[in-house]
Amino acid sequence: MFQIGDVNIKNRVVLAPMAGVCNSAFRLTVKEFGAGLVCAEMVSDKGIILKNEKTMNMLYIDEREKPLSLQIFGGEKETLVEAAKFVDQNTNADIIDINMGCPVPKITKCDAGAKWLLDPNKIYEMVSAVVSEVEKPVTVKMRMGWDEDHIYAVKNAQAVERAGGKAVSLHGRTRVQMYEGTANWDIIREVKQNIQIPLIGNGDVQTPQDAQRMLDETGVDGVMIGRAALGNPWMIYRTVKYLETGELMGEPSVREKMDVCTLHMDRLIELKNEHIAVREMRKHAAWYLKGIKGNAKARAAINECNTREDVVNILSELVVEMEEKERQASKAV
Repeated sequence: MFQIGDVNIKNRVVLAPMAGVCNSAFRLTVKEFGAGLVCAEMVSDKGIILKNEKTMNMLYIDEREKPLSLQIFGGEKETLVEAAKFVDQNTNADIIDINMGCPVPKITKCDAGAKWLLDPNKIYEMVSAVVSEVEKPVTVKMRMGWDEDHIYAVKNAQAVERAGGKAVSLHGRTRVQMYEGTANWDIIREVKQNIQIPLIGNGDVQTPQDAQRMLDETGVDGVMIGRAALGNPWMIYRTVKYLETGELMGEPSVREKMDVCTLHMDRLIELKNEHIAVREMRKHAAWYLKGIKGNAKARAAINECNTREDVVNILSELVVEMEEKERQASKAV
């Protein structure tokens, strides 16, 4: 357990805020697999201020997800503060997170996301302005730097701490790296040694053993898992168990995977309506199907689906097919 402000996080496993993925349906599913903290996908400060319908829908939080961190992004102090105040007063989020890590050009061109990494003074100014106007704890998600020549991770994290931020999540890649190459855990360790507030490490945690190694090598308070949890909330469950007991739990069966995929889809339908949800589930279904031999046919069929019934039929057929193969294989032995 660790604390972010007055919020208790019951274990060291945190779901990363992934754009286009971390809506309530996905977060709740991951939460039920044991994540100590789940983070919502980033929301535009201007979208909040203008009460954009799509943006407002992104602020929905199911009580069962809590504790939850809701992430906002923006490049201007006035709009960022106003958006933070709205989140503080009008949502049931527990934590307000500021995005300083998004590497996508359309975000950095607005002086938002990873663009902040070039100026520790701006970080201090922006974070302190938000902290002074809200009650909820404020945290920051950042990358280690803009590029190899501009790595100010320690200064940037210290600026967050001085400004009253209650925690930092640090991805050990630069903006230029995007999601390529290797995450630099040495930088994460260096930052941990130079701040007093909790630090959550992020980058290249693909297995429960990786999570333990990150804790051992860097001393971070928590481990953030992102892409490894896509279609695989068992990664969260297995990591929590491994960190608590040292026991490595088995992988799920095909039936278990398809059951959770269907549950995820049903939650998404409830959240967005069937037409939108089924189309959105195409990418999630591909992630759930990953690692299952001969999944290409099912994946291609789901990409043509427009109804829940069609998706369920394909998943059910796959389960029957895989279980029959297992029976035949066991008979052969």
